[in-house]
Amino acid sequence: MTDDVQPGQRRPLVREAAAFDPRRPFTRAEGRAAGLTDKVLGGPRFSRLLHGVYVDARIARTPELVGLALLLGTPGEAWVSHASAARILGLPLPALPGEHVSVVAKPDRTKRRDVRSHVGDPSAPVIRRGDLVHSAPVQVFVELAEQLTLVDLVVVGDWLVRRELVTLARLRQFVGTSRLKGAAAARVAVAFVRERVDSPMETRLRMLFVLAGFPEPAVNLTVDAGNGRCRYDLCWPDVKVVAEYDGRHHAQREEQWEADLERRELIDDDGWRIRVFVANDLYNTPHLTVERMGRLLRAAGLRDMPRVLRDDWRAHFPVRHGYL
Repeated sequence: MTDDVQPGQRRPLVREAAAFDPRRPFTRAEGRAAGLTDKVLGGPRFSRLLHGVYVDARIARTPELVGLALLLGTPGEAWVSHASAARILGLPLPALPGEHVSVVAKPDRTKRRDVRSHVGDPSAPVIRRGDLVHSAPVQVFVELAEQLTLVDLVVVGDWLVRRELVTLARLRQFVGTSRLKGAAAARVAVAFVRERVDSPMETRLRMLFVLAGFPEPAVNLTVDAGNGRCRYDLCWPDVKVVAEYDGRHHAQREEQWEADLERRELIDDDGWRIRVFVANDLYNTPHLTVERMGRLLRAAGLRDMPRVLRDDWRAHFPVRHGYL
């Protein structure tokens, strides 16, 4: 990953008229100066990236291309931030409308109606890739705390750490000292971020149990079972209980499906109990998932398992109508 850009190295993206290239984002004014009429700009030859910013229609729209459009013509120091930077980093996000850019000085905020412009910290860590400058992963995590729920933000944190975009120690340190608007919410979320989490759905399953008051399970623990060693998503090793998330893609890949069945047979043979959950268990019937896992852990004699579960999970995992 490119090194963070130091304060004062952010520059507005401004081009000379002679450098006009329709394969890169350009403003309406630049297009007009190059002889393109409003009728041509609104036709099939060009795509509108943002209000007043266009590109050759043959160029694929990507988060990076949108990022360049966001910076185009922004005065002073500016960088792509919040959800726009998160999309450039490829982070797992829910649908979030709008684009975001940050500037150092309030007078430099853009007036585009489809862009939210923030006044950022001039010392914020950012990454430069050619003309594209965007918030660094630690900065994005705190920025997203203004836009995401607790569980969605923990998903992002787990993803950042698992993909080695940032270490857990660095993330905790940055969030702990941040003074950004979302810092308080980010500090709550980072306390739940863990290493070695392989997928967003594993994060969601873990958070459902933790918010219900279950003792926190070990993440991706390698277990000696039968004649082999197996790794499981969530595990309470003291009572030999495992919770696994099974995505639909497993069923579409026969080899993966067979390997999963073999792992489960091995662990059953060694006295472990395993429960497998799918998307429906999280998105439609989380109440049944909590009850099902709670009964198993109580029966297994898990220490510190509460008799009465908390309802904190309900704000993040609503029960769908018709599944009550």
